[in-house]
Amino acid sequence: MNDVTPLLSVRNLTIGFSTQSGFAEALHGVSFDIMPGETVAIVGESGSGKSTTAHGIINLLPENGRITGGEVLFDGRDLSKLSERQIEGVRGREIGFVPQDPMSNLNPVWSVGFQVKEAIRANGVATSKRDVEKHAIEVLKQAGLDDAERRLKQFPHQFSGGMRQRVLIGIGLSASPQLLIADEPTSALDVTVQRVILDNLAELTMQNNTAVLFITHDLGLAAERAEKLIVMYKGNIVESGDSREILQNPQHPYTKRLVAAAPSLASKRIQAAAEHKAVDDIGGEYDLAQAAEERAEDVQEAAPASRPTAIEVTDLTKVFKIRRGNFRSEDFTAVDKVSFSVVKGTTTALVGESGSGKSTIAKMALGLETITSGRIAIEGEDLGSMKRSGLMHLRRRMQPVFQDPYGSLDPMRNIGDIIGEPLRIHKVGSTTERRARVRELLDQVALPQQLISRYPNELSGGQRQRIAIARALALKPDIVVLDEAVSALDVLVQAQILQLLAELQSELELTYLFITHDLAVVRVIADNVVVMQKGRVVETGTTDDVFGNPREAYTQNLLDAIPGANIPLGV
Repeated sequence: MNDVTPLLSVRNLTIGFSTQSGFAEALHGVSFDIMPGETVAIVGESGSGKSTTAHGIINLLPENGRITGGEVLFDGRDLSKLSERQIEGVRGREIGFVPQDPMSNLNPVWSVGFQVKEAIRANGVATSKRDVEKHAIEVLKQAGLDDAERRLKQFPHQFSGGMRQRVLIGIGLSASPQLLIADEPTSALDVTVQRVILDNLAELTMQNNTAVLFITHDLGLAAERAEKLIVMYKGNIVESGDSREILQNPQHPYTKRLVAAAPSLASKRIQAAAEHKAVDDIGGEYDLAQAAEERAEDVQEAAPASRPTAIEVTDLTKVFKIRRGNFRSEDFTAVDKVSFSVVKGTTTALVGESGSGKSTIAKMALGLETITSGRIAIEGEDLGSMKRSGLMHLRRRMQPVFQDPYGSLDPMRNIGDIIGEPLRIHKVGSTTERRARVRELLDQVALPQQLISRYPNELSGGQRQRIAIARALALKPDIVVLDEAVSALDVLVQAQILQLLAELQSELELTYLFITHDLAVVRVIADNVVVMQKGRVVETGTTDDVFGNPREAYTQNLLDAIPGANIPLGV
């Protein structure tokens, strides 16, 4: 491959941002090559410079950011020297881009079809109305979106987070670009859909010689899907090379920490921790494999069967009315006679693909959706018969952490006000005491106290999710409902948050209802698992039983789809 000219050659790229305290350099002379048809992954924690590198390549930096040095050579041209009009001709047509956040990158007032068609027209892929429509349907199907013809007429709010992400992937691939830059392209997707889309991308790479630059915090996904791995830390490349080689034999201390903390690799290390020790000494970092073994021992010792039930769900059903036009509507059963219980002080994970009904159950448990039929009892109290005052009291004992760190924080309020809001609403403590509690919570979720006066738009996705977790813990609740609470976090922060959740549970007897599509995380956080498919429960049991001996083919399929599950780790 050495005799092939790189499609993209980044040389000593330096990027900085103007801030209130002066100009801050974020990228310090980064260099790497991407060959035609090659898949390269950049991994690292939030703030390491991954997304800044991706945005710098196609000059999509925010107004306060600029390239201060180096070259971005694409197909012989230095993209950093192009005018705005010239770079617009490259974006979309020659370099496709899939942004990180599916919630805020689709316009809520336009139909999904309109937005896909606009991209197709802008990139000159098709011009006639019929051809544009046909191509729009084709790219959405290619991105794994079922029933694409009908979906074109719907709006983003009618799509799940995973479905919105698929639309963005379809838009990114619409012009068959030479290079696709995918910034966390599957972070909102369940493992089986993730596998379908990544298989599809791999097929495109082979068929069209499309190169792919993955930005991801999932080390298992990066090693499984990319030939070359680039590890970034604080704006520098600390290690790069063959992805399997780096995973099995990491050299840099930071890479060793990433491997030790990667949940997608933890399930293998659980069974064979002695033979596959990821890192000998990681300086006190959280090793998920070790944590999972300790959790299994704790669960056996604790005998949770003797504890009271915190949440009891019986024959729970939720039916939505879906409008079909011409004043007609039809019933859609999102949750179908679901029953399970969560023992006090334990963690139960609801897992399944997007659209399986997991988040709908969480919303009904929190009183945010009405129950069509069936019953939810919270510590013996029937949720359906609670009055307004009862619900207010319940919400003090039961707090949510939602999936979307972008939409769940008020952009007009600073971080201190956001975290302290539950304390004010429930009239807990004085102003001074509330301020002290906010600082304590920032420490608990591993964020600097200086962020107290910052606003959400100044933080990364992972930092925002930690703020959401801090806010949920403010009232010291008995039950926490976590809806994809760690999906936006890089592996090191994710490991810290999982450790924090485990410590808080042990210390405060917290009960967790953990909704997730990430089975790798479930393996190390959950005591029990409820597997859902199309609104129904298909399998339940302890985490060890479900992972070690799944009864249903659907469950086995979910486990097989964990990225990195088939990569042998070095001794």
